[in-house]
Amino acid sequence: MIDRRLIQNFDWRLLGLTFVLSLMGIMTLYSAVTAGKANVQDALYLKQIVWYCAGFGVMIISFLFNYKALDRWAILIYGLSILLLVLVLFVGKHVGGSRRWLMVGPFSFQPSEFAKLAVIIVLARYYSKTANIKGLSIGGLLTPFLLSIVPFILIMLQPDLGTAMLIFLIAASMSVFIKIERKAFIYIISTGLIILPMVWFLLKDYQKQRIMTFLNPEHDPLGAGYHIIQSKIAIGSGMISGKGFLKGTQSALSFLPEQHTDFIFSVLAEEWGFIGSLVLILVFFMLITWSLKITHGCRDPFGTILSFGISAMLSWQVVVNTGMAMGLMPVVGVTLPFISYGGSSIITTLVSIGILLNISMRRYLFE
Repeated sequence: MIDRRLIQNFDWRLLGLTFVLSLMGIMTLYSAVTAGKANVQDALYLKQIVWYCAGFGVMIISFLFNYKALDRWAILIYGLSILLLVLVLFVGKHVGGSRRWLMVGPFSFQPSEFAKLAVIIVLARYYSKTANIKGLSIGGLLTPFLLSIVPFILIMLQPDLGTAMLIFLIAASMSVFIKIERKAFIYIISTGLIILPMVWFLLKDYQKQRIMTFLNPEHDPLGAGYHIIQSKIAIGSGMISGKGFLKGTQSALSFLPEQHTDFIFSVLAEEWGFIGSLVLILVFFMLITWSLKITHGCRDPFGTILSFGISAMLSWQVVVNTGMAMGLMPVVGVTLPFISYGGSSIITTLVSIGILLNISMRRYLFE
């Protein structure tokens, strides 16, 4: 028997924002792979629709059970995620110099996408039991550090700098949200500033090249700087109102690399201009603001930290992807939630939305 209060407390606004972003994503992807082309590029937008159907199905499952069960399953979820990341290094599909995908029959999925959510769940479990008014000490941060560094290293070995960086940003955001002791915070910042120069020597050559290209893309306009330059041209050519749906020349003539994944924001900006880009950013802002409202309204520590972690994940992905497309951040291969092509990304995002719906629906249990 379904509790009537669950239906009464269902978050229709969050679901509505999700549908709006999903439709915008399908439209933009359709344009990215079909505009000016005689044949649809592997019918990617049809595959994306299939992934969306699967994602919405899993999203429904994600809000049917009580989210408190994730507290009990956190270690198992985290352990399974680590196992999948290890398997990628040995039997993963090798594409473009990286090994990031596991094959399951005719389908492939990216375990690093699910690792982001696994880290959020396990950190929410830990912090909900250890958080205190004084804040976390260095000792209290040791366990979260270990829980985050393991997937970080495994993802870096694939190599996937973008997702590894997101793991770090999400974990850092959750730690600051919980509160860190002032002494511990100063110590961490000081240590980070000392270690940061050493990280340069650990990066692979192409990762160093991406950073140098970010600082000066015109240095190699036909090589490493090509992505950023073409992305800026696409965004700038859209001007105020854009060139119109399916009329973007940069994507139609294939000047824009990775236009259906990393640089799909540039496709939207060229066709819909500043106005369309602003609308997309505002819808994302509404989604993230609403998810933070769910965080504020939750009276359960685990639910509060879990919803904040998901909000941080969505926020950082939007910031990094759009910043990357505009040349404000290095190109690190981070997808734009709901908009970029990718089954693993879509399913992870919709599962995350399902968990937010779950937390919002059950807020009455702690009132």
